[in-house]
Amino acid sequence: MYIKKILLAIVILGLVVAAFFANFVYKAMLKPNTAFNNESAYIYVATNSGYEAVRTQLEPLLLDIDSFDDLAEQKKYMTNIKAGRYEIKKGMTNNDIINSIRSKNLPIKLSFNNQETLNKLAGRIATQIEADSLSLLEVMNNDAFLKENQFTKATALGMYVPNSYEFFWNTSATQFRDRMLTEYKRFWNNTRISRAKGIGMTPNEVITLASIVHEESKQASEQPRIAGVYINRLKIGMPLQADPTLKFAAYQLPEYKNTVIKRVLNVHKEIDSPYNTYKYRGLPPGLIAMPDISAIDAVLNYEEHKYLYFAADAKRFGYHKFAKTLSQHNVNARAYQRYLSSQGINR
Repeated sequence: MYIKKILLAIVILGLVVAAFFANFVYKAMLKPNTAFNNESAYIYVATNSGYEAVRTQLEPLLLDIDSFDDLAEQKKYMTNIKAGRYEIKKGMTNNDIINSIRSKNLPIKLSFNNQETLNKLAGRIATQIEADSLSLLEVMNNDAFLKENQFTKATALGMYVPNSYEFFWNTSATQFRDRMLTEYKRFWNNTRISRAKGIGMTPNEVITLASIVHEESKQASEQPRIAGVYINRLKIGMPLQADPTLKFAAYQLPEYKNTVIKRVLNVHKEIDSPYNTYKYRGLPPGLIAMPDISAIDAVLNYEEHKYLYFAADAKRFGYHKFAKTLSQHNVNARAYQRYLSSQGINR
């Protein structure tokens, strides 16, 4: 009789333990544990993060953080944190969540265009990946890297071809820069290299001219014609006389900081700068802003014509009037100057 009671007690205890274990398994591994209403939520785990940093992000997303802690400890996730961007889907269990944030680092779509300087590019990239703008700027300006890859401080921005790219969020500054070099080399394929050689330019020179073309016109359909004007000027040794380069030169001076030049004046033409293409013939030392791919290809495939001049068209905003002679150009230019004056744009 005594032995039966002992056996019964053991059975009951076993059932209790089994029930407790089943409840633990259900709560920790099988029960949905998300507290948000959207279909998905995302957490961003920084490099070298500890479990507490992950837990802080997870807590508002989960119904029961304690049960997650228990399973995270059992599965040794607490000591095996992986940096990255992770998705948590509505209705996931703790086990699903741990599997996701342990091994399913999701890429992001990183994009940039029309950045005027490396500083602004670094700031733009830093909003999209883990690397901060200071570390990005440091590696972008690294002298050894620039020299090894035939760039200068003036041409360094040209290495970053504006587009959309797939990256992991936890990409470092060096990884980003090196990937952009790979993309740059991919962009400058045999066809583009051959076309650049055909017009007697290096890729850096093409991008420099493209930056001027792009600042002159954002109309892709017109860019090859504008590029053709500048190519014609270069061929005959005529100064480029590009107004965007004057603005760029002016913005380097203290008196023009935090200003917007809406009208190029004679005083701007007197600025002593290698970017003043009224004073100095040929291309400036480097690009004045990041050109779109359309402007780069416009230079490589410039329109062949006999135009040497162009002026903004007051009747078609964003477009230009082209001229073969200076006298015709002066007529076009005076028409646009009258328009600026009528709008009260004097500087």
